Amino acid sequence: MGIVNVTPDSFSDGGHYFSTERAIEHGLKLKAEGANLLDIGGESTRPGSAPVSVAAEIARVIPVIEGLRDADIALSVDTMKPEVMRAALAAGVDMINDVHGMEAAGALAAVAGSDCGLCVMHKRGMPADMQHEPTYADVVADVTGYLQQRKQAALAVGIDPQRLLIDPGFGFGKTLAHNLALFKNLDQMADIAPVLVGVSRKSFLGSLTGRPTQDRLLPSVIAALLALQGGAFVVRVHDVRETVEAMRLCLELTDHQLGVRQ
Repeated sequence: MGIVNVTPDSFSDGGHYFSTERAIEHGLKLKAEGANLLDIGGESTRPGSAPVSVAAEIARVIPVIEGLRDADIALSVDTMKPEVMRAALAAGVDMINDVHGMEAAGALAAVAGSDCGLCVMHKRGMPADMQHEPTYADVVADVTGYLQQRKQAALAVGIDPQRLLIDPGFGFGKTLAHNLALFKNLDQMADIAPVLVGVSRKSFLGSLTGRPTQDRLLPSVIAALLALQGGAFVVRVHDVRETVEAMRLCLELTDHQLGVRQ
């Protein structure tokens, strides 16, 4: 999954692809580099970020979806707003990626009647405050239990389980220790549904390596490979070309099959 942030303030590439034209060009570039899926977002969810209005988010993402929908690549919209979900589905998006776990009033209803894919993510708190001393009794058990509960909520409104992905939400209300515990136990979550892992350039990789955001290519690629070996089905990345090359090399040099669901 290649990342297309149509935002001025995302933690890694905010403002780089803020215009519709640059976002579309970037999406086409990521496809050419080997992405199977593009995740288009119009609202930053970095720690400390402020929310944007429904109208502003729609104005950012819908023209990009329309510009890429005939590019022969699956499209996802990264949103927690039911209104944006409905607009994106009408524009032809293939998947809804919701960092709020489809908890917003009307979110499940917005997608239940479609056949789109869904990714539900765990987070603790909202972006503005989620990194203010998050605590868990047992982070793996808590996150796994939440994702199981959100799967059941989706099934209860008639959503086919084969439409679902889950995301443990690295960096969303988690300390370094929480992130590490979740990463090392991806296989437990894969029993619920295929797992999407998004750790590209994130701050916990910086904590482990001492590298600033724009110098986290190598840690991000290594983390993506380890996530796939650990049980992830999808990796959400900024650096598609390098990640795809590393995946192909890993497959050529070893007999290890990346991912738990081929």
